[in-house]
Amino acid sequence: MNLFPDTDNQETQEWLASLNSVIEAEGTERAHFLIEAMIDQARRSGSNLPYNATTSYVNTIPTHLQQRHPGNPDMERRIRALIRWNAVMTVLRANEKSPGIGGHIASFQSAATLYDVGFNHFFRAANENFGGDLVYFQGHSSPGIYARAFLEGRMNEDQLNNFRMESGGQGLSSYPHPWLMPDFWQFPTVSMGLGPIMGIYQARYLKYLHDRGIADTSDRKVWVFCGDGEMDEPESQGAISLAAREKLDNLVFVINCNLQRLDGPVRGNGKIIQELESNFRGSGWNVLKVIWGSYWDPLLAMDKDGMLKKRMEECVDGEYQNFKAKGGAYTREHFFGKYPELREMVSAMSDNDIWRLNRGGHDPHKVYAAYAAASSHKGQPSIVLAKTVKGYGMGDAGEGQNITHQQKSMDIESLKAFRTRFDLPVSDKEVESLSFYKPADDSPEMQYMMERRKELGGFLPARRRKTTALKTPALSAFANVTASSGEREISTTMAFVRILSTLVRDKELGKYVVPIVPDEARTFGMEGMFRQLGIYSSVGQLYEPQDSDQVMFYKEQKDGQILEEGINEAGSFSSWIAAATSYSHSDIQTIPFYIFYSMFGFQRIGDLAWAAGDSRCRGFLLGATAGRTTLNGEGLQHEDGHSHLLAATIPNCVAYDPCFAYELAVIIQNGLERMIQNQEDVYYYITVMNENYTHPELPKGAEQGIIDGIYSYKKSNSKGSKVQLMGSGVILREVIEAANILERDFNVAADIFSVTSFNELRKNALATERWNRLNPAKEKKLSNIEKAITDKDAPIIASTDYMKSFPEQVARFLPNQFIALGTDGYGRSDSREALRSFFEVDRHYIVVAALTALVDTKKLDVSVLLKAIKDFKLDGDKPNPMSV
Repeated sequence: MNLFPDTDNQETQEWLASLNSVIEAEGTERAHFLIEAMIDQARRSGSNLPYNATTSYVNTIPTHLQQRHPGNPDMERRIRALIRWNAVMTVLRANEKSPGIGGHIASFQSAATLYDVGFNHFFRAANENFGGDLVYFQGHSSPGIYARAFLEGRMNEDQLNNFRMESGGQGLSSYPHPWLMPDFWQFPTVSMGLGPIMGIYQARYLKYLHDRGIADTSDRKVWVFCGDGEMDEPESQGAISLAAREKLDNLVFVINCNLQRLDGPVRGNGKIIQELESNFRGSGWNVLKVIWGSYWDPLLAMDKDGMLKKRMEECVDGEYQNFKAKGGAYTREHFFGKYPELREMVSAMSDNDIWRLNRGGHDPHKVYAAYAAASSHKGQPSIVLAKTVKGYGMGDAGEGQNITHQQKSMDIESLKAFRTRFDLPVSDKEVESLSFYKPADDSPEMQYMMERRKELGGFLPARRRKTTALKTPALSAFANVTASSGEREISTTMAFVRILSTLVRDKELGKYVVPIVPDEARTFGMEGMFRQLGIYSSVGQLYEPQDSDQVMFYKEQKDGQILEEGINEAGSFSSWIAAATSYSHSDIQTIPFYIFYSMFGFQRIGDLAWAAGDSRCRGFLLGATAGRTTLNGEGLQHEDGHSHLLAATIPNCVAYDPCFAYELAVIIQNGLERMIQNQEDVYYYITVMNENYTHPELPKGAEQGIIDGIYSYKKSNSKGSKVQLMGSGVILREVIEAANILERDFNVAADIFSVTSFNELRKNALATERWNRLNPAKEKKLSNIEKAITDKDAPIIASTDYMKSFPEQVARFLPNQFIALGTDGYGRSDSREALRSFFEVDRHYIVVAALTALVDTKKLDVSVLLKAIKDFKLDGDKPNPMSV
């Protein structure tokens, strides 16, 4: 309405009166229809009407349509005040005990009402009859969640006293961390932006479970709490169109719009609430704005000429921050004082009255109405945009100030003011001693709080650690890949597809297998599963696929098993996390297999991979077309030579780089046993390749070595000088050929070791080293790498399709001379043979490395090495592949 001047006010009023009569007589739905019909007619007549996804800067739900708050507001205010106090004490006492330990006061103080209304009326716990709602708590609000758990008797004072002091085992984690508090926190959310995208795909996964008939999730809700500054993270809004497209009406976002991020205003020169409304409404969400509290209602009712709404629209967030930080007199002058009509409107109000004009996010009545509307809404996801004040209640110690986010202390006078403001029954002495406060169990406040949680099924947050175990198929079930492939050449990717096909046919496990692909199923040879399993779609297939006359046509169905996520690795991984934690959030073990270009795994979504470890995920990640030289045509952005090193940073990620199909079968069977039978909180990362070659059968007794990370592939019978060759992945085949050359042409004995996991060997070696160091009086233990390498004199040459630092992880645990060959540097497009020569990891460079080691140890004359370099046509002056 502000875009164009009103040239005929009387006509405007007639149209508005007509609209009001329709609303009164036939309801808002009919009025909406008529408005849309008129807009459509205007456009069809040639009018170019601009689209505006924002509404006025007022509450979405008018006062007369608010659903009534059913609780005892005074009682809930007292409980909320107790939680506020104990949250502050948790941070202050931690910093008194260990100065600089950190913590956040302001975030929870701004969001306390948002959480409190949820805990008292909406967040339902899991029980034997109901799966429970899922709540993604904003990470910086953790002290407030601990403070509530303290009042509920779920935590004691000693635990609060150990906030952020976890090394002794009794502390409380700084933020929501399931790994550190496995019975409490359900989801890690403090890597900002990950909570929103994980929450969206979690809500979609609940629909998937329901549509496939695995679990009844029809009434469960996913609540995702975020900060307005957090919404700038690309992941925060990256999947909001999916939520609308999938009609995820089981999803509610709550954005705490306190207008401030870590350093200052989120949108000092604009309005973050309006911006978010535009983005989410435009994407198809049900948007509910909770901007103004009840104290504004009389003023808004008086605003007949719209001047107040106009002023609300004019002010930017930087100004709104000042209004709360600088008090009532400042607000009278700079907000109301701009227009005489507004100055007159508040003339009878004191400065304190003006300062008390509350924001919607601090008004339980407004918040309750929005939550009720959101949780009952059908056909769309909902978002509540709640305006609050950062550091609410902190007064001069940080309320609405740019410094607020970093505040982890309050002086005694500010604490006393805080105590008085919230009518807390805390004495001056208790304030000065930073005392926690907990009423007696039979107090009205405690009884009310416990009754509300009883009504909602129990306590939250709470996390399930175990569920019903599933039986793992024996290794013999994968005989089609543990046997020799004969003359047929296949890739390990195709071997994986065979293993997956076996699993989905398993009578016990089959329906719980969740294949996930990011629009690369055909690349990985998985298109045969389209028809067999179907691609999940919440609406089925509303069209006839172009390839319907083909055997492997593109088949979407409502109970489809495959999650085909499009060109979206972050979304695919978020689906994988939801499936990999199903044992916890839904009491059902599902077994996700997410296969992707390895280069677009850990490198692209490393933060989510870390969150998966924190989440105690159980499942398989398959990094396909892996290695720097196996994906020969794609070049620099596609060729992975470092994903295993990135995987090594995650403590509970078990990573393997197998060469042969039987190795892959042993690894996957072991992973199933560990994760779904023994219910260990680990997940597997396995690299598979697209290079075709023949595969031998599983050597007798090699299983344990494959799992440990190393086994003897071949012992040399040659009597000459000796070297020991290690290889993993496709480069093991180059190692095998190098061993043949060494024995045939140089009379050098070459033992061959297949190293399926340098990462697991390093973990085991470190653990063994630590045990020996702390138990000096006991017999020393040997690590798995030491057990495998019994010859401590013969040099070792380790060759992989990854950076040299990948095999070098184990070098220091062996006394042998150790040479690592690898693919440091950027990838290239070329043939595999050319790439392996370029990166100096082919058979000829392995032979030269072995001969060099023998020359260095005086076991071979340098002339032999020089002749080999000449015969292999190796150029000693060619540029270093790491630097070109």
